[in-house]
Amino acid sequence: MRILVVADIHANWPALAAIQEPFDVCLFVGDLVDYATEPGRCIDWVRQNASITVRGNHDHAVSQRISVKKDTGLHRLAAATRPLHWQTLSSLHMKFLTRLPVTRRVTLDEKRFYLVHATPRDPFDEYLRDDKEAWALRLKGIEADFVLVGHTHLPFCLELENTTVINPGSVGQPRDGDPRCSYVIIENGRIELRRVKYDIDATLTHMRQSGIDSGTLALAEAVLKSGGQMAPHLLEQLNRNAPPLPKLIGSESTYEDGNIELEGDDFQVDSKT
Repeated sequence: MRILVVADIHANWPALAAIQEPFDVCLFVGDLVDYATEPGRCIDWVRQNASITVRGNHDHAVSQRISVKKDTGLHRLAAATRPLHWQTLSSLHMKFLTRLPVTRRVTLDEKRFYLVHATPRDPFDEYLRDDKEAWALRLKGIEADFVLVGHTHLPFCLELENTTVINPGSVGQPRDGDPRCSYVIIENGRIELRRVKYDIDATLTHMRQSGIDSGTLALAEAVLKSGGQMAPHLLEQLNRNAPPLPKLIGSESTYEDGNIELEGDDFQVDSKT
């Protein structure tokens, strides 16, 4: 069985469309939305292609109509794009985001997978890199051969005593200094961290055509083209020169289907014949 693992797409359709891997099963580890401006196409792709999905912190914020409280750094990208999501996403798209579970378990080729966006202790917000001791503590009580996570936008494969923790990195906004979109292929127990180049200018063009202001576009270009590793002085300059964004207040948990499914049912997928 050939398994495609993707995470942190962040409404970046050109990046997602650049992945042309054949696969039997696709596993999605959260954050479809915010930062770029084509959330609908990304949601449609995941709905059609991903067998197992979980909710990221940005999926939760968009679906529950939670406003962004800051407008500096990466917060500015979310603050500028989230209102556009609310204007353009259909009720079907919003319902899909709202119904994403927080964790999932699945068995594939007799291997147990556990999916969560950040960590089991804090599924939405905890940033944890490839730290063996920290992950061993977080995974106490989690029985799985593979634990799939996202959130940090940093790809890694971490071998623990009884578990392998895999972060596929980010499809739509890498932050490890490599601007190419990042994902993982698992086939016959072999794990491959992969990258593919995509048209960053196409992403920026769509953002511009969607009405994103020049200050936010400059920030997006710096983040995407540097692979999230722009110089601190450049980030400070971009923040200083960018005008304040309009204050838009979202209302928390107002969507009709705003219930949260904490964990989906166990799911069995057999190999294709």
